[in-house]
Amino acid sequence: MENQNLTFQDLGLSEAMLKALEQKGYGYPTTIQAEAIPPFMQWKDVIAKAPTGTGKTFAFGIPMIEHIDPQCSDVQGLILAPTRELAIQIGDELRGLLTYYSGIRVAVLYGGAGIGGQIKALEKKPQIVVATPGRLMDHYNRKTVRLDKIQTVVLDEADRMLDMGFFKDVTRIIEKVKNRKNLGLFSATISQEVMTVSWMYQRDELEITVEPKQEDRPDIDQYCLTVSPLEKAETTLRLIRSQGFGRVMIFCNTKHMCQRLCDEFQLAGLDCECIHGDIRQSQREKTMQRYRDGKLPVLIATDVASRGIDVDDVECVINFDVPEENEYYVHRIGRTGRAKRKGVAYSVIGNFPEKAKLDEIAKFSHYTIQPMVLGADGTLTKEEIKAPAPVKRRLR
Repeated sequence: MENQNLTFQDLGLSEAMLKALEQKGYGYPTTIQAEAIPPFMQWKDVIAKAPTGTGKTFAFGIPMIEHIDPQCSDVQGLILAPTRELAIQIGDELRGLLTYYSGIRVAVLYGGAGIGGQIKALEKKPQIVVATPGRLMDHYNRKTVRLDKIQTVVLDEADRMLDMGFFKDVTRIIEKVKNRKNLGLFSATISQEVMTVSWMYQRDELEITVEPKQEDRPDIDQYCLTVSPLEKAETTLRLIRSQGFGRVMIFCNTKHMCQRLCDEFQLAGLDCECIHGDIRQSQREKTMQRYRDGKLPVLIATDVASRGIDVDDVECVINFDVPEENEYYVHRIGRTGRAKRKGVAYSVIGNFPEKAKLDEIAKFSHYTIQPMVLGADGTLTKEEIKAPAPVKRRLR
């Protein structure tokens, strides 16, 4: 579908939805939205591969809301997400789209939080449930949620969810939705597990692939700074302060490094917090809320803890550690350059293996990562790459 001049109005959406989108400043759908919303509105099964930051939540959230009957108090739409952070984020985005609707309620169910509050939310008869698979099965077994009237099921970040060991839970849930009209699988990559679920449960599915090099690819300037291992923390701190970034995300590969860097920066007077697997869920949610509200300028995170962080105006992403997986790099930098804004990403390199890994990532992702030098006064200049010295031949 050619969607260059397509508007949300052209997709035949309700007045309430168009008003909500206009209030949020969205006039034109992204490629994934333009291609997924029409078949979803026609109750077709969809399997979609699209990069992070291209608007997948609206692609399935908009038609799901449009299909809801507010007069009916049964659960009609179900969205499964791999992590609590992503589930919370999807719930927030759906509520934002419901501004001009009345009588449509959303409940979010996830582990690591008290079940009592979630049972109360379910007693209010939500028509849309967003859940992690394990906690949804818990509620189902307690008979606090019914799945028999659900019309649409969506698996968001399906590859990640099935890779995390939720395959059995997910297939059991899909099989319990007896009256399902359509199933949507949304994923950054289409893994073997995703293909298996599609083969088992989808019928005449529409396949959508959005390549990263299309116009939806975030506009991100990418740089790297090479320093000695002992200078990495000081260089990162100087970078944040000298460039005046107001909202930064820093990624580390391990929980230990994440906490250590956060402690070091706090001692230096930087307003920052970290999220990783060892931090209590309640504290992680408070930190995330502060960050979303713009009250926390710097967030330090591991890859697992950062899943589902969806903030539109992150100015800068810093890889304090070069990620171990190529796709992690794409996910990380995709946190900036969203909603048509320009973003910037820096990778701080402390040794040769990190440089080799970053070179491999650049080649894999077709990115240009410009080497830079951060001066003592905070100025950034392009690093001059010296040509290798000619090899002298010894005469025999």
